[in-house]
Amino acid sequence: MYKLRELEREDLKSINKWRNDPHLIACLGAPYRYINEDVDGEWYTKYLHTRSDSVRCAIVDDENEKKVLGLVSLLSINNINRSGELHIMIGNAESRGKGLGTFAVRAMVNHAFDNLNLRRIELQVLENNVAAIGLYKKVGFIKEGLKRESNYKNGRYENMMLMGLLKDEYNGGNK
Repeated sequence: MYKLRELEREDLKSINKWRNDPHLIACLGAPYRYINEDVDGEWYTKYLHTRSDSVRCAIVDDENEKKVLGLVSLLSINNINRSGELHIMIGNAESRGKGLGTFAVRAMVNHAFDNLNLRRIELQVLENNVAAIGLYKKVGFIKEGLKRESNYKNGRYENMMLMGLLKDEYNGGNK
């Protein structure tokens, strides 16, 4: 079905296309900006030098590991607090709504808790991104707060919901 693998330089062409898609970026916390392939190349090089506190994985189909469907990351890994921040982007529009996000979030959460020995994962999501919030709740994330009007997007300020998941609360994402 699907699997995660570490991000590769060859994936940047797809990722750059997604990061320049205003409709996709409208669903994410990041502001829309024009990003050329050189900027993404530098972003990838920086990732290679910060692998001790970040994990960036391409979401791929089992049968075609070269076609990237999305990106899931665990960033700002703090080994003292044993925590990290989850980020996901399903870039391939045809793959949305087919369980890809659920698979990727569960796989990264399992990796964080079982392999990296983290005890807490948090994320921020646009308050109006109902589909993403539903996915996170299905996996076990709990709303912890609201950052009112914290992100400026498309000419207005948007609320960001803070959600968290503790290892002790996690049941494999099977709610």
